[in-house]
Amino acid sequence: MKEGNALVGSLQDLPNIVPEAFRAIDPERLARHASTRAPKILLLYGSLRERSYSRFLTQEAARLLESFGAETRIFDPRGLPLPDAVSADHPKVQELRAASIWSEGQVWCSPERHGAISAVMKAQIDWIPLSVGSVRPTQGRTLAVMQVSGGSQSFNAVNTLRLLGRWMRMITIPNQSSVAKAYQEFDDAGRMKPSSYYDRVVDVMEELVKFTLLTRDSAEYLTDRYSERKEDVAKLEARVNLRSI
Repeated sequence: MKEGNALVGSLQDLPNIVPEAFRAIDPERLARHASTRAPKILLLYGSLRERSYSRFLTQEAARLLESFGAETRIFDPRGLPLPDAVSADHPKVQELRAASIWSEGQVWCSPERHGAISAVMKAQIDWIPLSVGSVRPTQGRTLAVMQVSGGSQSFNAVNTLRLLGRWMRMITIPNQSSVAKAYQEFDDAGRMKPSSYYDRVVDVMEELVKFTLLTRDSAEYLTDRYSERKEDVAKLEARVNLRSI
């Protein structure tokens, strides 16, 4: 049934629900017109090689994103320490975390190493915390995943990146890019050659911008959870009880 503009139902058959933490779904909060300012997209790549195909693919993605009207930042992982080797106030760690908070969407691009993502890629993700106080640096942000392979096409790296994106509470878009035999797909200047692989990258970046525009203004509402509201209710009740003692 509807109550005002919200979708509500009966809680009579839900004895485990804390009514104070339960919220009706408000379709109007999901149907607001998207703001038109440029989406902010952070791009991460996973190789330090001088001729890094994951970097080349990331740079190509950034050019496409900017053509679609986005604002981009590419994080340079050189100089980023291994996770837990230094404190979080290290300049490169602070640079990465600030860029993550700045972003409204992200692109993660890793080479496939031994059937998985590279250590360089994993280190960057591990330095971005799931939460800092009350701030979640990645929650509700969109994510596109890509990989490059030295051999035949594989999806091991993008599958791992999807798992990590879900863990970081990101909205990972359906499309993805996996470039096989990457050494054949870029010219001497590091630009991607015309191919079906290139066309897929265009598709992925177009989709990322669309999903970012669609969800960014509703991200806070989309990630508002009953379980967390229930915890807030319990904390409030505990403070009230302490004051009454």
